[in-house]
Parts: sequence; structure tokens; C-alpha cells
Amino acid sequence: SVCIRSSSGDRLPIGGLVDTTRSLASSSDTMVLCEMMSGAPQSFFSTWATISFLTLLSVVFFSGSVFWVYYVNPTYAKWQYKINPKFPSPADVRLEITQTLKGIVAAAFAPSLSLYLSQQGMSQAYCGVGEKGWGYLVGSFFVTWIVADAFEFGYHYLGHSVTAMWQVHKHHHRFFNPSPFSVIADEAPDQFVRALPMAILPLITPINMDMLFLQFGVFFYAYGVYLHWGYELERLDAHHPWINTSYQHYAHHALSVMNKPYHTGFYIKLWDQLAGSTLKTCGCSKCARAKGERSEEAWEKIEKPDYSVLLSPSFWLQPAAKKVA
Repeated sequence: SVCIRSSSGDRLPIGGLVDTTRSLASSSDTMVLCEMMSGAPQSFFSTWATISFLTLLSVVFFSGSVFWVYYVNPTYAKWQYKINPKFPSPADVRLEITQTLKGIVAAAFAPSLSLYLSQQGMSQAYCGVGEKGWGYLVGSFFVTWIVADAFEFGYHYLGHSVTAMWQVHKHHHRFFNPSPFSVIADEAPDQFVRALPMAILPLITPINMDMLFLQFGVFFYAYGVYLHWGYELERLDAHHPWINTSYQHYAHHALSVMNKPYHTGFYIKLWDQLAGSTLKTCGCSKCARAKGERSEEAWEKIEKPDYSVLLSPSFWLQPAAKKVA
């Protein structure tokens, strides 16, 4: 089974039988997932339920906090950096959230399988710094980042190029003016495939489990919130030469359809530049401010939806809008 070393040099297994009288928390080399895997029931479905719940907490924390600040409590100063001057309706946000709940369960399958296989000693996952050292840990973070980013671009690009895949992916484009709740507001097949690197990578190469889960659950999801934020940063604007910004992803939501795969990349623009799938025109908030389109007069005319209805059970029982044709 997969093992780690304690501060005393003892090898501590994370798969197979575990001596429950030993406290992994006392080991300076032990991290969160090692403790979880050693004490968790060796049941795939229990793990799946746990990971789904933790993913839900991540969504509530990251997406919910940003939504509260920029959508529930908008100001003129903030709005000047909003890409689409209009705000999505509460009904659209409700649909984002319901889609996200489906996406959470699907996205949690691959990491749950990865943890389960680690418990059974059937993967090359490891915990702590281990014998490979800090250099391998840091290097594997960047390699995994690039591999996952290229995978996301390729899968996303095909979602706009293959008819059968577009029939699944098009529901995400129902949110042409997205909010932070739309990050994983996909149909289940999309989220299942997008999370597959978490299950596949530990099968083919040694991967630190804490690094992998923090990378996908925090690093990637937080950037996804930024991409679906609907606003732009002052310094990291749409004209950056190699980073996909929130403007590029907004433009993707608004303009990309079947056979028009604009900006399907996640972090790096290089993939889209190589594929010729970048936009040649710009409608970012920086350009809008330069044109005088973000004046206080314009702000006063913008409808500010009352998102408090999202806290009303009766609102959630109302019929949802029809699906994308």
C-alpha cells in the first residue's frame, strides 16, 4: 500500500490496514488528505459524498462571497469594471446554482475515485514531502498545471467543434452574462470529464495528494470564479499577451457557439493563439471606460436586481426557464 514517513522515520500507510492508535496529526510530514484517507471508511460512496460536500463548501465560500460583494452590493466604483453593464436576473442565477449542484456531484466523482484507489494502494499517490523532496513537489505542481490546462482547452475546444459534445456543452452557454455561480454550471458529462485528470494523473506518475486536491479545489476553482466574475482587474486587463482574463471568458460565454470556439482556454492564451480561436475585436470594460460608456449617468440607468429572492423558498419552486434549443 501507499506509505508516508513520520518525523521518526516510521512508514505510515494510507492504504490498506491502518493502525488507528497512531496519531497521524503528530507527524510534521502529514497533511490534511493523509489524515482523511487514514481515518475514512474505505467506501467509494462515502468518499464521493464527502468530496461532494467539500466541493459545495468551496462553491459557497468562493462564488458566494464574490457574488455578495459585486452583485448583491454593487457600487458605481465597482460597476465601472463590469464587462457587461447589465446584471443577470435572479432567475438566471437560480438556474446557475441548480446547474452547479448537478456539476458538483459529477465533478466529485474523479477525485473520489482517486482517493479510493489511494486507500487501496492502487495508485502512485503519496503524502507529505516524501523521498522525492521539495523539488519534485514544486515541479509536479507546475507540470500538472500545464497538463490540466492543455486538457481543459482541448476538451473545451471539442465541445464547440463536435456536434454531440456541443449538445451537452451548450447548456453552459445559457449563461451569456455569467455570475460567479456559473463556474461549474455544466451538465454532468462535462464536469465528469473535466475532473478526470485528478483520477488519471496519480495512476501514471507519483502525485502528492494534498497538492493535487488544493490545485484543483482551490487554485483552479478560484481562477474559475475570476473568469466568471463578470468584472475585470485594473492591472490584469483583456490586453494581456498570454493570460486568459475574465474578459476573454465573458466573450467566450457571449459569442462562442457551435463551430465558433473563441477563447476555450482556461489559464493560458497560447492554446487559443495556436488554434486561431482568439477574438480580434475588444469590448472590455477598459475600452468602454475610454469611450465614456461607464459614466455615473449610465450607472443610474442600470437595473439592479433584488437578489434577496434567492433566499425565498417560494422563488425556488417557480418554474425554471426553458432549456437552450
